[in-house]
Amino acid sequence: MSASFSWVVLVVAGLFEVGWAIGLKYTEGFTRFWPTAGTVVSMVVSVALLGLALKYLPVGTAYAVWVGIGAVGTVALGILLLGEAATFARLLSMGFIVIGIIGLKLSS
Repeated sequence: MSASFSWVVLVVAGLFEVGWAIGLKYTEGFTRFWPTAGTVVSMVVSVALLGLALKYLPVGTAYAVWVGIGAVGTVALGILLLGEAATFARLLSMGFIVIGIIGLKLSS
């Protein structure tokens, strides 16, 4: 795997992080089997892909990008799927996270 492909793997890992974070809401405290199973699978895939990406990417940058994708994606889906508030402050904060992710990518 090349360093370029590691970025693709890292983005996919971040998307799986969004999946398990949103999945937690649907598990209802781990009392529903299928949502719990899907959440656990998403957790494992997310961390495994992060581990693969770390073979070629700096750990601090990769981890921050992974968390940033997870955070922004989770907030966005919370707004779209769960009816959470889309206030100016939340959207602005998401924008700052995206700017940080881009900055980390460009500087590595």
